[in-house]
Amino acid sequence: MTAPIRPVPGRVKLAQLLALAIPALLLGGAYISEYVFGMHPCEMCWWQRWPHFAAIALALLSFAVPLRTLCTGLAALAILVSGLIGLFHAGVEYKWWDGITGCATIAASEGTSALDAIMNAPMIRCDEAPWDLFGISLAGWNFLVSTASAVAILVLLIRSARNAAR
Repeated sequence: MTAPIRPVPGRVKLAQLLALAIPALLLGGAYISEYVFGMHPCEMCWWQRWPHFAAIALALLSFAVPLRTLCTGLAALAILVSGLIGLFHAGVEYKWWDGITGCATIAASEGTSALDAIMNAPMIRCDEAPWDLFGISLAGWNFLVSTASAVAILVLLIRSARNAAR
């Protein structure tokens, strides 16, 4: 007699929590570096943020819909996309290859005209890392953390599905 099929909700729940927490923490760090330490994002920095926003939305959705594994898997893929963009951005910073943007951003503050904002905006270059830790830029850290997290989430989901199929 075979054992009944039992899903392993612990792994899926952990994957859901990681899919929500990792991009939230990375975005939190990005906003702290921007608003507390004055490291304004370049265009490619923003590219890395958008998949994290999508991952958070998908992870939140995974708690509300029956297709939680699918939503969590899609969140993991969004996290992976951000990591791969981070790899590309880090490569531009380390001069491994050329970037594909003008690499400047303009931040207009309240009460200023668009022309004043343009004239007074700092030039934020995509090919210069504003900060690094152990020789790894913020984009490089995003690559490492996002890629490892996405792989961990996907492994949790795959193992849960395998155990449920037994």
